[in-house]
Amino acid sequence: MSHETCSTTIRPGGKWSGRVGRGKLLRFTALEAGANVSLLLYNAADLTERYNMPDTLKAQYTAHLTKGHTLMSDNGRVLAAIVQDSLGWHDTISAYTTREETDAKYGSTTYQEARNEWLRSGRENFAVELVRNGLGFRDLVPNVNLFSKVVCDDAGEMQYDIGHCPAGATVTLRTEMDVVLVLSNTPNPLDPRTAYPSVPVKLEVLPSEGPVGEDDYCVNFRPENRRAYENTWEYDALLR
Repeated sequence: MSHETCSTTIRPGGKWSGRVGRGKLLRFTALEAGANVSLLLYNAADLTERYNMPDTLKAQYTAHLTKGHTLMSDNGRVLAAIVQDSLGWHDTISAYTTREETDAKYGSTTYQEARNEWLRSGRENFAVELVRNGLGFRDLVPNVNLFSKVVCDDAGEMQYDIGHCPAGATVTLRTEMDVVLVLSNTPNPLDPRTAYPSVPVKLEVLPSEGPVGEDDYCVNFRPENRRAYENTWEYDALLR
């Protein structure tokens, strides 16, 4: 087993994408309080297969993600699973920021005027990284917002928890397939702060501790998780 690691810091407003092999640990660390990293996942061997928010949530009887939950694809397989989480809640329902939303909330900026200090949106960041990986706008799907907590109040209104993520908060995903990972370090659309609130987030890609076994916590978190893992194992066995 390789012990090589890869580490990068995604600066405020920054973006990142890459192909990550099966069996890697993706450890995200908020370097300041109030982080939000928007995340997309695709099957690296078949880019038409990607993270599916409705199937992920309904299969696991949840509206948010934490340790034990899996990120399921639209083919009923597991792209990645959350194996460590210091927060207990990651948002799945708030989507990503657009150019219009960013200009309205934080003020209009352009690259021509502000250069690298211009305020990027999640949709623009995703678009650039998707194109780099052979995808495009038509491949944008509902994303996961790591480090953010959004709840619905008694009136059914979605509320952002501004104090949810302290500095040093961590969450670790384990890849269960070869994936294309796309990240945007841009604000949660429901964050009420009027100053652009993104903070640096460290990403480390680490080797896992070995093959996923029958007694794995994520495999056994729900019966639906096990079925998704069985689909994934069968798919993988036919490829290798």
